[in-house]
Formats: sequence, structure tokens, C-alpha cells
Amino acid sequence: MPKFHLFPTGPEPVAPFSHAVETDDGWVILTGQMPTVAGRPDDPLPDGIENQTRQVMENLSLILGELGLGLEHVVQCRCFLTEFERDYKAFNDTYQTFFPADRRPARTTVGVTALAVGALVEIDCIAKRPA
Repeated sequence: MPKFHLFPTGPEPVAPFSHAVETDDGWVILTGQMPTVAGRPDDPLPDGIENQTRQVMENLSLILGELGLGLEHVVQCRCFLTEFERDYKAFNDTYQTFFPADRRPARTTVGVTALAVGALVEIDCIAKRPA
């Protein structure tokens, strides 16, 4: 049976979901993270795509950390941008700082019309526990 994780230290969910779901064979699927700050859900979002991307990556790292994992265990990311053409380069410039050049996860990036809480970016991911 899968394990459903909701961590009190994680960002407050903006919808009815778990922070992560883990299968018996070590696959961990993280819900898309927003650029909100854990414990401060009413704070304004960070300004600009770079700051929002950093916050989203920090939120992913926080959830992974609660599971005893890190970004080095991520095998795939899906990224959603509300201003794709405007923000794609700056998003990539920031995103790539979180992964070594020889260990970047598979990735899909999609332009969308809107995201929850008025965010510019949302990222979900899949990680794999070491055997």
C-alpha cells in the first residue's frame, strides 16, 4: 500500500492533497510546490520568477528532507510557468543551480494560463529511494 505523507513542517497545502506519496518499492511522488513559505501561508509571494523558483525548490527540498531524501534522488520534474516566453530563460538559469550538470533529472516544462495563489511557477517531482 502506498504511504501518504503530510508534514506539519511543510508548506500549507493550497488544495486537498498530501505533500508526497511513496510506494513500497521506493518511488516517491511529490505534489507540485508553490512559492509559499512553510509556516507563513499568508505572506506575499516572492517577487519575480527567480525568487519564486528558488522558494519552490526549497519547498521541494524541505519535503524530500522530511523523507530522508534530497534533490540528488529526484529523477523527474514537471515545471509549470504562467509567463512561459518571458520567464523561461530566467527560470532555467535559477533551476539549474540546484542540480549538478551531470545529474539533472528528466524534465518537462509547460506554459499554463494560471496557477494557484497567483504563482508564476509550480514544480512537482518524482524521486527514487536508494536500494
